[in-house]
Amino acid sequence: MADDGLETYLNDHLAGSVSAIQMLERAAEDHGDTALGPQLADLLASIREDQEELRSVIRRLGYTESPIKKAGAWLAQHASRLKVGGSAERDLDRFELFEALALGIQGKLKLWRALGVVGRRYPTLAGFDFARLERRSAEQHDLMEALRIEAAEAAL
Repeated sequence: MADDGLETYLNDHLAGSVSAIQMLERAAEDHGDTALGPQLADLLASIREDQEELRSVIRRLGYTESPIKKAGAWLAQHASRLKVGGSAERDLDRFELFEALALGIQGKLKLWRALGVVGRRYPTLAGFDFARLERRSAEQHDLMEALRIEAAEAAL
């Protein structure tokens, strides 16, 4: 039963990573010709690496990825784009996007921390450096939080 919970937890985070990557792809594209562009592109690459690490954890444990949860994340992300607003709302949209990303990255940090503790019960997870992944998530969060605050100043 605990394994079922772990599989669900990991798939929930995988679905979240699908949304985060889609949001970052959009942000990197929207800001590609600004000073934010390279920062967002680097963050996107790093989060894609983290998603691969998570997929590796899922595979090593013998779990399968939930296509339903990933599809739900995809749909939710695309539905969020339907918001229609004028140019006055662009700053608010960017702020809200960066806030959602900061919260998601914070959740991923908690994922790695939890896996660092419970992962000891799963010999197949030996070799994963969850402490390193946690540190990387903290660095990602610090960057996103700084960008979020800059966006808040422009939007609010």
